[in-house]
Amino acid sequence: MPVDNLHFASFIAASFALFAAVLHLILRKRASRPPGWALFAVAGIVTVGGMLFAKVGANAGWPVWLYYGVPAAITVFLPPMVFRMRGREIGAYLIVASLMAPAIHVTFSLLLGWKEYLPFWAVPSLHELLS
Repeated sequence: MPVDNLHFASFIAASFALFAAVLHLILRKRASRPPGWALFAVAGIVTVGGMLFAKVGANAGWPVWLYYGVPAAITVFLPPMVFRMRGREIGAYLIVASLMAPAIHVTFSLLLGWKEYLPFWAVPSLHELLS
């Protein structure tokens, strides 16, 4: 597997796992929690679908507002609609969801030197900081 594909697959896996965990965390206090398959399905659409859409759009030369905007809109609107989140759930979800991409970028950049998750935000690796 080429390095770029390995990085992309790793970003997808980390994003999916984190997003599914966030949905579980946000919805955990409900008397009737959504089934696991629903959490995984929404996490898959948002992360796998969103990242593939952005990758295709960036490689095809689409405008940035489109290939970042559509996945961002899906991230913001799909989970609250599908899970019929209430006010506090929506607030908590939006805060945590907005921090996920920067957290993934900082983690991969610092630990592995992989900077392409959010390529417009330069974060040095620990190796660069310590050399």
